[in-house]
Amino acid sequence: MAKHSVKSIGILTGGGDCPGLNAVIRAVVRRALLLDYEVIGIKNGWQGLIKEMTEPLTLLSVSGILPRGGTILGTSRTNPLKSEEDKKKVLGNIRKLKLDYLIAIGGEDTLGVARRLALEEGVKVVGVPKTIDNDVEGTDQTFGFDTAVSIVTEAIDRLHTTAESHQRVMVVEVMGRHTGWIAVVSGLAGGADCILTPERPMTIQEICRILEKRHARGRLFSIVVVAEGFQLAGAEDLVTKDQSLDPFGHVHLGGIGEIIAQQIEKHTGFETRVTVLGHIQRGGSPTSFDRVLGTRYGVKAVELLHEGKWGTMVALRGNKITYIPLERAMRKLKHVDPELIRTAEMFYG
Repeated sequence: MAKHSVKSIGILTGGGDCPGLNAVIRAVVRRALLLDYEVIGIKNGWQGLIKEMTEPLTLLSVSGILPRGGTILGTSRTNPLKSEEDKKKVLGNIRKLKLDYLIAIGGEDTLGVARRLALEEGVKVVGVPKTIDNDVEGTDQTFGFDTAVSIVTEAIDRLHTTAESHQRVMVVEVMGRHTGWIAVVSGLAGGADCILTPERPMTIQEICRILEKRHARGRLFSIVVVAEGFQLAGAEDLVTKDQSLDPFGHVHLGGIGEIIAQQIEKHTGFETRVTVLGHIQRGGSPTSFDRVLGTRYGVKAVELLHEGKWGTMVALRGNKITYIPLERAMRKLKHVDPELIRTAEMFYG
């Protein structure tokens, strides 16, 4: 009698780390083993398929990882499609490692690679949308976002007390390269007095009028939340730490909070301080929401492969886990709902 051939699923995590990645990995392994697949962990994102860095994943491998932040597989911002040589290595190693299927967990860049491999090379891949920025088109929410918002909200709560004690303006710079989801949602939750996002450029005069109005009614402190990709109206360029580019062509943002703080103090005379939360937003244990969302995504990703529905991305619609073709996902960034921005603006000043 012929021996049953077990099919294998390769899994990788690419791009910036975020809480909830390990929940997805754990769920993929659990569901795959129940369906009689083996799971191969690919180390450090797409780099692992270029350099053939893998490890088998078992129930023991994923035991106890649910509450851990980051990713046990490691990650990188490697773009394997930048060179034909790297692309050939990826395709060759998929064959060499006998990976029947692939699960790619990542944001716009990682899943952009997955989409091209599926459409151009016939790789049987399913994508799982991950980013604290929540800007992936095709899903209502990415895991990691809820945790990041919770961390920023707590930081704003803490800054309120020192801002009020010293009658200062506190500027809080948060992540958000192209969209202001973290800024708007955490700003609303934390009671920010002005929220600055890439979707809504403002002049420094508009910002200062909001703070002066608040000052005039006796509130002598303010909280301003600014996304790192915010541009002052009329400014031509994003504020960057340096001009070096990552493998996907992104500049290193940072510094807009300091500029806003200096300008507020210059125009109003209000003592102003800036706090840059940076990578604190990415770290730590995931919220219960992100643990459950990541788990549901991981289970669905394996089931889509099992049903022959590769070339897709799992997605949250309402409270249901569903999927869409990768070619229909990420055609554009998912910007903050104007209604949400309008709600936030009701609490300015």
